[in-house]
Amino acid sequence: MARIPSLKSLNAFPHAEEHLLKKTYSGAVVTILGLLVMITLFVHELQFYLTTYTVHQMSVDLKRGETLPIHINMSFPSLPCEVLSVDAIDMSGKHEVDLHTNIWKLRLDKYGHIIGTEYLSDLVEKGHGAHHDHDHGQEHHDEQKKPEQTFNEEAEKMIKSVKQALGNGEGCRVYGMLDVQRVAGNFHISVHGLNIFVAEKIFEGSSHVNVSHVIHELSFGPKYPGIHNPLDETSRILHDTSGTFKYYIKVVPTEYKYLSKKVLPTNQFSVTEYFLPIRPSDRAWPAVYFLYDLSPITVTIKEERRNFLHFITRLCAVLGGTFAMTGMLDRWMYRLIESVTNSKTRSVLR
Repeated sequence: MARIPSLKSLNAFPHAEEHLLKKTYSGAVVTILGLLVMITLFVHELQFYLTTYTVHQMSVDLKRGETLPIHINMSFPSLPCEVLSVDAIDMSGKHEVDLHTNIWKLRLDKYGHIIGTEYLSDLVEKGHGAHHDHDHGQEHHDEQKKPEQTFNEEAEKMIKSVKQALGNGEGCRVYGMLDVQRVAGNFHISVHGLNIFVAEKIFEGSSHVNVSHVIHELSFGPKYPGIHNPLDETSRILHDTSGTFKYYIKVVPTEYKYLSKKVLPTNQFSVTEYFLPIRPSDRAWPAVYFLYDLSPITVTIKEERRNFLHFITRLCAVLGGTFAMTGMLDRWMYRLIESVTNSKTRSVLR
């Protein structure tokens, strides 16, 4: 029983000093400031806890038999839609000329505005579009024209139409999606779909083909939070010159895992750019090439949230530190006021 009083004397929390129990204006000011600091720090810690962060992991790419989606959205301010084609080839030898499955072309005026609301697509193979306009009442001898004569008429009609479009300053917007095999390859946008003699009559030489372009968007899959496609909003405008643009692209397979465990398969890429000017003696025609290769490494980006116990620990440290700082400031203010008051009292007594 003798030990009970000694146990009662133990106290982990020391008693407050007498001056801290007195209500003063300085104490009220310090208390309000302390509360404001604590609320601010609490809100900051809560936001820090609720904000997700990402963790990057790398592993060997094991995907097989899938396709690579390529999203294109480009404008060619100096070339009409009639002369542009999209071609693709990959390492397997598969070659598709003038792709039209998911690619559309939109006519633009010299100010970049859409001419009408009609979407132009390459659903009709070049060189055969005029056969769909024949009337049912045509005579038999019109249907049996020689191929050379038909080609000449169609070619002359196309040359006249393209020259008129060039004179009006027409441009073209090419957009859509390509589904290519998941191997290295390239696709390019150019005038290669034209017959060489037609191209010569239209442009009077390859050095007069202006492949100035604006890449509004180029991606290899859906977007995820924080992705940066380096070619978006890229502008390459040529003045008094011509040439071929080549973009060497390294595609990195990527998986983005949300907090909800949903997985978004996509791709990132890096790019190196090269421009080759056309000389009058060159036989090649200008184009815009995109040469891509796939990395054997896949990147997994996971969304994560901080541990709740970590949040509680930080919160206790912040609030405890604020309490301690408030107490020290209150004690310092009280002593300062007391010393000033005592000095005034002594001066009055003297």
